[in-house]
Amino acid sequence: MAQTKRKRRSKHRGNAAGTVEARGRTSRRANLSPAEQKKADRQSARDARMNKKPTWNSALFKAALMASLLFVFTQVGLFGGDTTIAQSAFLALFALVLYTPLAYMTDKFVYSRAQKRRAKA
Repeated sequence: MAQTKRKRRSKHRGNAAGTVEARGRTSRRANLSPAEQKKADRQSARDARMNKKPTWNSALFKAALMASLLFVFTQVGLFGGDTTIAQSAFLALFALVLYTPLAYMTDKFVYSRAQKRRAKA
Protein backbone atom coordinates (compact mmCIF):
# COMPACT_ATOMS: atom_id res chain seq x y z
CA MET A 1 0.00 0.00 0.00
CA ALA A 2 1.32 3.43 -0.92
CA GLN A 3 2.25 5.70 1.96
CA THR A 4 0.48 9.04 2.09
CA LYS A 5 2.44 12.27 2.36
CA ARG A 6 -0.26 14.10 4.36
CA LYS A 7 0.48 15.03 7.93
CA ARG A 8 -1.85 13.93 10.67
CA ARG A 9 -4.38 16.50 11.83
CA SER A 10 -5.47 17.03 15.38
CA LYS A 11 -9.13 16.32 15.88
CA HIS A 12 -11.42 19.25 16.56
CA ARG A 13 -14.96 18.50 17.49
CA GLY A 14 -17.66 20.90 16.37
CA ASN A 15 -20.81 21.45 18.38
CA ALA A 16 -24.38 21.73 17.08
CA ALA A 17 -23.97 25.44 16.39
CA GLY A 18 -21.02 24.76 14.12
CA THR A 19 -18.32 26.25 16.34
CA VAL A 20 -15.22 24.26 17.05
CA GLU A 21 -14.33 23.79 20.68
CA ALA A 22 -10.78 22.92 21.60
CA ARG A 23 -10.22 20.28 24.23
CA GLY A 24 -9.45 21.50 27.69
CA ARG A 25 -6.26 20.82 29.60
CA THR A 26 -5.94 17.14 30.51
CA SER A 27 -2.51 17.16 32.11
CA ARG A 28 -1.45 18.03 35.62
CA ARG A 29 -1.65 21.69 36.59
CA ALA A 30 1.59 23.44 35.79
CA ASN A 31 3.22 25.67 38.38
CA LEU A 32 2.54 29.33 37.78
CA SER A 33 5.38 31.57 36.74
CA PRO A 34 6.25 34.43 39.09
CA ALA A 35 4.52 36.94 36.81
CA GLU A 36 1.35 34.84 36.65
CA GLN A 37 1.43 34.32 40.43
CA LYS A 38 1.79 38.07 40.96
CA LYS A 39 -1.17 38.73 38.66
CA ALA A 40 -3.31 36.15 40.50
CA ASP A 41 -2.35 37.66 43.87
CA ARG A 42 -3.19 41.15 42.64
CA GLN A 43 -6.59 39.97 41.40
CA SER A 44 -7.43 38.23 44.67
CA ALA A 45 -6.39 41.33 46.65
CA ARG A 46 -8.62 43.47 44.44
CA ASP A 47 -11.53 41.07 44.94
CA ALA A 48 -11.06 41.20 48.71
CA ARG A 49 -10.91 45.01 48.64
CA MET A 50 -14.02 45.31 46.48
CA ASN A 51 -15.94 42.80 48.60
CA LYS A 52 -15.71 44.84 51.82
CA LYS A 53 -18.92 46.42 53.06
CA PRO A 54 -18.87 50.21 53.39
CA THR A 55 -18.41 51.52 56.93
CA TRP A 56 -18.92 54.90 58.53
CA ASN A 57 -15.31 54.84 59.74
CA SER A 58 -13.95 54.55 56.20
CA ALA A 59 -16.32 57.31 55.05
CA LEU A 60 -15.19 59.52 57.95
CA PHE A 61 -11.54 58.89 57.06
CA LYS A 62 -12.12 59.89 53.42
CA ALA A 63 -14.10 62.95 54.47
CA ALA A 64 -11.39 63.99 56.94
CA LEU A 65 -8.75 63.66 54.24
CA MET A 66 -10.75 65.85 51.86
CA ALA A 67 -11.57 68.39 54.58
CA SER A 68 -7.90 68.67 55.55
CA LEU A 69 -6.99 69.23 51.90
CA LEU A 70 -9.63 71.95 51.74
CA PHE A 71 -8.13 73.55 54.85
CA VAL A 72 -4.66 73.53 53.29
CA PHE A 73 -5.93 74.92 49.99
CA THR A 74 -7.76 77.77 51.70
CA GLN A 75 -4.64 78.64 53.69
CA VAL A 76 -2.45 78.51 50.59
CA GLY A 77 -4.69 80.93 48.78
CA LEU A 78 -7.43 79.10 46.91
CA PHE A 79 -10.04 81.75 47.87
CA GLY A 80 -7.61 84.63 48.03
CA GLY A 81 -4.81 85.33 50.46
CA ASP A 82 -6.84 86.95 53.24
CA THR A 83 -8.58 83.83 54.66
CA THR A 84 -8.05 83.47 58.40
CA ILE A 85 -7.33 80.20 60.16
CA ALA A 86 -10.73 80.33 61.88
CA GLN A 87 -12.52 80.72 58.56
CA SER A 88 -10.55 77.85 57.04
CA ALA A 89 -11.21 75.64 60.07
CA PHE A 90 -14.94 76.39 59.97
CA LEU A 91 -15.06 75.62 56.25
CA ALA A 92 -13.14 72.37 56.78
CA LEU A 93 -15.45 71.33 59.64
CA PHE A 94 -18.51 72.10 57.50
CA ALA A 95 -17.00 70.06 54.66
CA LEU A 96 -16.33 67.17 57.06
CA VAL A 97 -19.99 67.13 58.12
CA LEU A 98 -21.11 67.33 54.51
CA TYR A 99 -18.61 64.85 53.01
CA THR A 100 -19.05 62.02 55.54
CA PRO A 101 -22.57 60.91 54.53
CA LEU A 102 -21.76 61.65 50.91
CA ALA A 103 -18.72 59.35 51.03
CA TYR A 104 -20.74 56.63 52.78
CA MET A 105 -23.51 56.77 50.17
CA THR A 106 -20.96 56.64 47.36
CA ASP A 107 -19.22 53.63 48.91
CA LYS A 108 -22.58 51.93 49.42
CA PHE A 109 -23.54 52.53 45.78
CA VAL A 110 -20.24 51.15 44.48
CA TYR A 111 -20.47 48.12 46.81
CA SER A 112 -24.04 47.24 45.82
CA ARG A 113 -23.18 47.64 42.14
CA ALA A 114 -20.19 45.31 42.50
CA GLN A 115 -22.35 42.76 44.35
CA LYS A 116 -24.97 42.82 41.59
CA ARG A 117 -22.26 42.33 38.98
CA ARG A 118 -20.78 39.44 40.98
CA ALA A 119 -24.20 37.78 41.37
CA LYS A 120 -24.83 38.09 37.64
CA ALA A 121 -21.53 36.40 36.78
